[in-house]
Amino acid sequence: MSDKKQVQKETGNEYSVIKYPLTTEKSVRVMEADNKLIFIVARDAKKTAIKRAVEVMFKVKVVKVNTTILPSGEKKAYVKLSPETPAMDVATQLGLI
Repeated sequence: MSDKKQVQKETGNEYSVIKYPLTTEKSVRVMEADNKLIFIVARDAKKTAIKRAVEVMFKVKVVKVNTTILPSGEKKAYVKLSPETPAMDVATQLGLI
């Protein structure tokens, strides 16, 4: 795939990248300790697309994105936010806490 086609694919609809936030005890601990949010995302989503989607949807600055494929086949994204944007504030905005 050419670079131009890849960029076009990644700049698509940001709302189709993120499926839902993960709300578990571990995700709350990670939120408090590491300033990270955890989302289940589209399986074919790239890290850059996930970063852009979070920045557009929640109007925050993303520092880093780590992903993992779960045994169920879903893709989980750990999104580290910048220090000036507490993850707890975003979680409260989402109604998770």
